[in-house]
Amino acid sequence: MPTKRSKAAGRIGAIPCKPLKPLALTPLLLLSGCNMVVLAPSGDIAMQQRNLIVISTVLMLLIIIPVIFLTLFFAWKYRQSNTKAAYDPEWHHSTRLEIVIWSAPLAIIIALGAVTWISTHQLDPYKPLDRIDASRPIPAGTKPLTVEVVALDWKWLFLYPDLGIATVNELVAPVDVPINFKITAASVMNSFFVPALAGQIYAMPGMETKLHAVINRVGDYQGFSANYSGAGFSNMRFKFRGLEQADFENWVGRVRSQGTPLGRLEYLRLEQPSEKEPVRYFSSLDPALYEAILNMCVDQAKMCVSEMMEIDAKGGGGMEGINNIMRLTYDDRLGGQQTKRPATPFVAALCIPTGKGPGGGVTIAVPAQQTNLE
Repeated sequence: MPTKRSKAAGRIGAIPCKPLKPLALTPLLLLSGCNMVVLAPSGDIAMQQRNLIVISTVLMLLIIIPVIFLTLFFAWKYRQSNTKAAYDPEWHHSTRLEIVIWSAPLAIIIALGAVTWISTHQLDPYKPLDRIDASRPIPAGTKPLTVEVVALDWKWLFLYPDLGIATVNELVAPVDVPINFKITAASVMNSFFVPALAGQIYAMPGMETKLHAVINRVGDYQGFSANYSGAGFSNMRFKFRGLEQADFENWVGRVRSQGTPLGRLEYLRLEQPSEKEPVRYFSSLDPALYEAILNMCVDQAKMCVSEMMEIDAKGGGGMEGINNIMRLTYDDRLGGQQTKRPATPFVAALCIPTGKGPGGGVTIAVPAQQTNLE
């Protein structure tokens, strides 16, 4: 005859003891896939931000844990079956309890406010670094690595102006060397984020944001856009590599030997939307390219944002400011096969009835009876 245990195991819904062990390990298996890079970063700025998260969490737990404990304790102590608990239906106030209830959260808020104020100034992304890590200041004479970051659809372009090279979807820097990032975008807003290096910084067209950071450990890290920017957003990722100085110099040499030139025409082709773009190297770089990207005038038939601002500063683009606009000069830096600016300044061309617009091919129609531009 079957035993009681075998009958219980044979009933619907009964589970033997042995299969419970894998189920009990399921939460641990799920956690094993988590990436804890935010809490275990490799750069000093990210490490300070991690410490800020930990400090803020601990300060808040100083209130949360006692509240949870006391909630459970009161529920147990004043349960219906506990006849020994004091019962005072007329109770309505306790000065000592009010002091505890209000003073403890107030102290936590003051502490959090002080931590936030200090860290806001210390971790300002526009502030140049003053240390490599907690125990090492930046040596005198150290030259930072400048990297110009451009968010494209849907890929990342990294320009190294001091080295004269550029890459797509691969960012490389030597360890323990300050990095000065200049960040912008070509079309819509994105967010530049390398969790192991520092917090996210927005990339916006026509604007420049900055980030100062340093990587302290050799390794390969994940970088991506943390702001939705369209259909190819999920694949807008890049590899950030921290290398020793010698390995970094070897990488620069490989880029120069394997890459192709990057000028305005090459950029305009690269700017077109594409997904899952492979890593690409550019061996030479137009020194004026980043400023043209930032001012949204890589195509020389377009007016630069800086020129628009200059027009506004001189009185605007109306007829009253036409003399100021006419004084603007436009140079053709590259010439040859590059797109040239129109012979007539932009706004002046729009204001002249027989002129042509910025594209060089749009004629403004004027009624036959109209002889003057009002």
